[in-house]
Amino acid sequence: MSLGIPADRPHSPAAPHVLDNPAWAALTGPHARFAERVGRAARYPADVSPFNALSDPADPRAWEDLSVLAGPGAAVAVTGAQEPPDGWELVEGGAGVQLVDTSLRAGHAPEAVRLGIADVPEILELIGLTKPGPFLPRTVELGTYLGIREGGRLVAMAGERLRTPGWTEISAVCTHPGYRGRGLATRLVRAVAAGIRDRGETPFLHAAAVNARAIGLYESIGFTLRRRTTFLFLRTPGRPGGTDLLGKVFR
Repeated sequence: MSLGIPADRPHSPAAPHVLDNPAWAALTGPHARFAERVGRAARYPADVSPFNALSDPADPRAWEDLSVLAGPGAAVAVTGAQEPPDGWELVEGGAGVQLVDTSLRAGHAPEAVRLGIADVPEILELIGLTKPGPFLPRTVELGTYLGIREGGRLVAMAGERLRTPGWTEISAVCTHPGYRGRGLATRLVRAVAAGIRDRGETPFLHAAAVNARAIGLYESIGFTLRRRTTFLFLRTPGRPGGTDLLGKVFR
């Protein structure tokens, strides 16, 4: 099935678009308070997000800095790179797409409630059931997360993940299987987007390239495909330091 994904458009090396490397833009910008950094490499704390970022995936020095930051034999998740340099083990790779808000009808949802640290056990239960992507014990600190409850039970949610200058990513969009087909996730996406726009920023999001259903839904409510993306699960050079597994980021 053709998804009509546009070919990547070239950008000036002197002035790349901020969304071409959003994890780096976030960790060196609005999310700098979370950043663990060595030179040209940065990452979120392990209990916040699996993202690792390079200032320039084409720069061997950035990869050297990431190797120092992560340590020998560490499992890391990297976006924006087509392939790892020599000495790095490719564990798994995935293709994604990046979509941006061009005509979304945003609007606050009166029934939505703000989710916080106290809600994390319920959030993790819903994430485990629906698998929209990784959500860790402190992911809720990245931005605003909204949920809908019925009978006291959390049945749908969506929130903010990467935040770059001028843009915020919508993520963790999911609905309990028993409550699907009622537009709950769409209402939450519109509500999260409304909060982002209230700050003068523009929503964007990512999805797996194979997830035609999700891409079609996002397009139908006002998102436009901007570019292809890649996501790599890698192991740094050296003796493995653990057997931790990383979850999927694109959904």
